[in-house]
Amino acid sequence: MQTVLISGGGIAGPVLAYWLHRRGFRTTVVERAPGPRPGGQAVDVRGVALDVVERMGLLEQARRVRTRMRGMSVLDPDGHEIERSTDATFSSGRLDSEDIELLREDLVRLVYEHTRADAEYLFGTGITALHQDETAVHVDFTDGASRTYDLVIGADGLHSTVRRLAFGPEERFAHHLGSHLSVFGADNFLGLEDWQVWLRDGDAGFGIMPVRDNTELRIAFGFRSGPLGPDLRGDGALQRLVSDKLASLNWEGERLAKAARDAPDFYCDAMAQIRMDHWSRGRVALLGDAGYCPSPLSGQGTSLALVGAHVLADCLARAHGDHRAAYSRYEQRMRPFVTLNQALATENPGGPASEASVGHAKNALSLDG
Repeated sequence: MQTVLISGGGIAGPVLAYWLHRRGFRTTVVERAPGPRPGGQAVDVRGVALDVVERMGLLEQARRVRTRMRGMSVLDPDGHEIERSTDATFSSGRLDSEDIELLREDLVRLVYEHTRADAEYLFGTGITALHQDETAVHVDFTDGASRTYDLVIGADGLHSTVRRLAFGPEERFAHHLGSHLSVFGADNFLGLEDWQVWLRDGDAGFGIMPVRDNTELRIAFGFRSGPLGPDLRGDGALQRLVSDKLASLNWEGERLAKAARDAPDFYCDAMAQIRMDHWSRGRVALLGDAGYCPSPLSGQGTSLALVGAHVLADCLARAHGDHRAAYSRYEQRMRPFVTLNQALATENPGGPASEASVGHAKNALSLDG
């Protein structure tokens, strides 16, 4: 039985563990966080990714916890409504679509609960070194442990440790898209009821949606910016930067700024894509954002993770121990799909891609190919 270490306990990693377990592999998932990570924005499961969720037996559960918006308002910088829609929202697209929008933390919880009995989970530790030879990969962990695996898969996100250790510095592969995104939660101080609001003010803007039966808000704040320096990565500096930018807005700036300052689930990162010529090196391969992050601007990061996990597991199972052949076939099948979905992020700068482009990209792969 081949052993596989998967770095990253978000969505891509546990879904890969699920499919590999069903194909006879023994899997371990390592995650730096002390448990499944809470917080995060609403994510979309679209097109062929829905088939992955259905094949896992999770589609009905996902539908039960999906967001249920009635529509959205677009506001001017002073908070006056200039547009509204009861047909679609910027975050999820058409409201009558079969696609599903749900909170990231809800999807993380679903896949974790569905896989915890069949995969070994190592929470609160991470990978510090990889040493591979012709027969195995020797892995050192932050807690001082060392183990040996047949294969290692990096499903550890935009700032992947596995990618850095196996392929080199992030700067070689990250392509900044000229903005940053911050996401955080707050009490529903706006009194929104199943209704989103969106506002743009100069080079900044936000979308706000109510969640948890309208008791909470998820606030996604974006602002134009080049790469930010390392001095903003600690001591709450980035949180203060976002709070100051929010405070400068005309409409609800002060309350949004306070929400950002007080948020325990505050998140902020660059809008960037990962573009690589190859997603594998020896016995190590990359999955999801670690290998081909499309950025949240595409709306397809979660779907790429789900589909990529299914395809990678399928290729490994069919290769009967030949990881080189499996990784080659994985790239051959996934790369056209990734290219189409990454293009959604840049098709319409400052706005969503067209329905036609999304419809084509989200279905441009066969799971049984």
